[in-house]
Amino acid sequence: MVSSSASTVKEYLDSLPEDRRKAMTAVRRVIRKNLAKGFKEGMQYGMIGYYIPLKRYPETYNGQPLGVVGLASQKGHMSLYLMCVYADSDTEKAFADAWAKTGKRLNMGKSCVRFKKVEDLALDVIADTVSNVTVEDFIARYEASRAEMKSSKRKSKKKTAAKKKTAAKKKTAAKKKTAAKKKTAAKKKTR
Repeated sequence: MVSSSASTVKEYLDSLPEDRRKAMTAVRRVIRKNLAKGFKEGMQYGMIGYYIPLKRYPETYNGQPLGVVGLASQKGHMSLYLMCVYADSDTEKAFADAWAKTGKRLNMGKSCVRFKKVEDLALDVIADTVSNVTVEDFIARYEASRAEMKSSKRKSKKKTAAKKKTAAKKKTAAKKKTAAKKKTAAKKKTR
């Protein structure tokens, strides 16, 4: 992923070639028009980010604001990161279904919609998707996913501990068996 050292959105956009600047500006306009109140625009992770300010929600796992949408110019394409889609399987399905109805090809990874020109995008689907997430909803999704991860880690630790305990029992049993064989062999020698 290409990361910019620009410190402002304007600086970032100004650094782009004209065709990319126009495309990114069009997508940015859709995001800004449709994103709920409470999210902030700025530079995040070397790209344009839309996030919940730390003042509103400081309890993040990495001390960084919770990003809901990102917009970046990569080496061979542009990327629209929709964490609001990635964080919820129902939203992801609705997004993909709505996109399919437009007849446009969706080039998407986990949260990243890749595009070469703005015409590749279903801007109305992006607008609807972005407009359907509120700060409160996104915080709730984040907290639920963190709780799920912690629960999974606890379960994993318990499984690991159980495996270690089982392995230790097997090792102890093997040592006892070896010791018993040696004892039996020693008795046979003395006869």
